[in-house]
Amino acid sequence: MTAALAPPVAGAISGSPSAMTVLAALLEARTGQQLSSYRSWRLDTALKPLLRARGLDTLDQLVMQLLDGTDRAVGDLIVDALVNGESSFYRDLPIFDQLAESVVAHEGNGRRVRIWSAGCATGQEPLSLAMLYAERQAETGAPVPEIVATDISDTALNRARAGRYTQFEIQRGLPIRRMMRWFDGDGADWVAKPELTRLIQFRRLNLVGDRGPAGKFDVVLCRNVLLYLSPPAKAQVFALIAGALKPGGMLVLGAGETVIGQTGLFEPSRRFRGFYERTKVERERDAA
Repeated sequence: MTAALAPPVAGAISGSPSAMTVLAALLEARTGQQLSSYRSWRLDTALKPLLRARGLDTLDQLVMQLLDGTDRAVGDLIVDALVNGESSFYRDLPIFDQLAESVVAHEGNGRRVRIWSAGCATGQEPLSLAMLYAERQAETGAPVPEIVATDISDTALNRARAGRYTQFEIQRGLPIRRMMRWFDGDGADWVAKPELTRLIQFRRLNLVGDRGPAGKFDVVLCRNVLLYLSPPAKAQVFALIAGALKPGGMLVLGAGETVIGQTGLFEPSRRFRGFYERTKVERERDAA
């Protein structure tokens, strides 16, 4: 159950405790994400643009529109605004060094490696992967893995497909050499070149409730997604990813996430630090 939310701070959008509870419950029901008291500020910062767009002044008015049921889009708009879309290029850089090695380990017999970026937000992670492997292809001739990127937010996915970033966003983790190689300036923004974005398949997917993308994957990145999920939702996501991995496939979580004490489906990889693989029991089940 979601913890009681703290009252809004001074200067925040007006909203009764019951309205904030309804909004938090909607988010958890749709995505598995929980808004505990220390994250209640997201209701204020994330929903201000939606209130302005609808000519509303308070969260209670927004909840009334939600509960009225005449506008079915309002629930989707609320969830889209509340999901955490924080991202940056080459986040946790050492992980990308290991990803290059991991892909080599999965290549063989001319088979093309498949990677799933789950919870890709505005696209910095899959674009980082595309740059990494496109540069490797230029150096070695090795094929670029198939990269599938998914997110629950249509707004985030639209930005990811467009590959358009502000100067602030482009500088977060992206070396200037790569910025100049893979992006074109457009006014105050930077736009990913088509030769880069076409390496990625962007799709909308809710990790809690939807089926995974078709086919099996060698590597699944699900970083900084599980932090805010309820235990039942985490179990759903782990099961979904386990079913999406090929035998010997790897799961990559965020720096503050772990499988230890969370699931019996995965265990830390002995070869790649910060990576996880199916447990011995699960591997034997795959082989059976």
